[in-house]
Amino acid sequence: MNYQTIKPHRDLASIVKFYWTLEVPFDPKNQKQKIVPDGCIEMTFNFGDKIKRYTSETDYTLQPDAMVMGQRTKSFDILPLGHVDTFAICFYPIGFANFVKQPLENLVDKETPISELFEQEEASELEQQMIEATNSQQRIAIIETFLLKKLNEKNTISQIVKSTVDVFLETNGTVPINAILKHDVSKRRQLERHFRKQIGISPKQLGKAIRLQATLNLLLNKKSETLTAIAYESEYFDQNHFIKDFKDLIGLTPKEFLNNEHMALSALFYK
Repeated sequence: MNYQTIKPHRDLASIVKFYWTLEVPFDPKNQKQKIVPDGCIEMTFNFGDKIKRYTSETDYTLQPDAMVMGQRTKSFDILPLGHVDTFAICFYPIGFANFVKQPLENLVDKETPISELFEQEEASELEQQMIEATNSQQRIAIIETFLLKKLNEKNTISQIVKSTVDVFLETNGTVPINAILKHDVSKRRQLERHFRKQIGISPKQLGKAIRLQATLNLLLNKKSETLTAIAYESEYFDQNHFIKDFKDLIGLTPKEFLNNEHMALSALFYK
């Protein structure tokens, strides 16, 4: 597997977390790979063979070649049917709402073709330009021109949403919503409403996804540590709370995750 990340232009750095590319030669022994919630929305372009997205143990759909993967509230499995050649834009939680007008809750747990999110002509032109580009640098130039043009339309993020997401990112999702809002119930309702429109999921769900990412980093890069130590470092109430949240989002316990061959692709993103 050849996985690389690239930083965005400074004018997009507060919105785009990074670009990533992934190339994987075809292997007839390929196994399903699990994709886990990470609190981000991604726009991906597939230049390789089709990829199955499993909706159950046996049922699947084929992912669009140019799509937006909305916020995830649960993990799911994919299986490439051949050679993988993917370019993607990973947006911060508040990032993608700057480029579309529809509520982002409509995109949750789905892969939506870009032709359904942007004007048909501009989506088609963007996809064709990305296909014709011969390297990552050209693709980045194309996508940044597109994003900066869309950004000038000035779709704005509510301050209450931005400040809450900032706290989550600074604390790895460990601060409760009530602590952020200082128990102001009226603000809680406002926050929930704006969050579903501009992030796609609830504040609690985003906090859990961000905390999960920090925990996965600990699991994959400090394997000698005990689960109790990782739960403590991630500020879970106890190990049982940690295991429950982990299983709710990934569908596996931490020990099952570490020993699961279907996690090879996800594990790659934390190295």
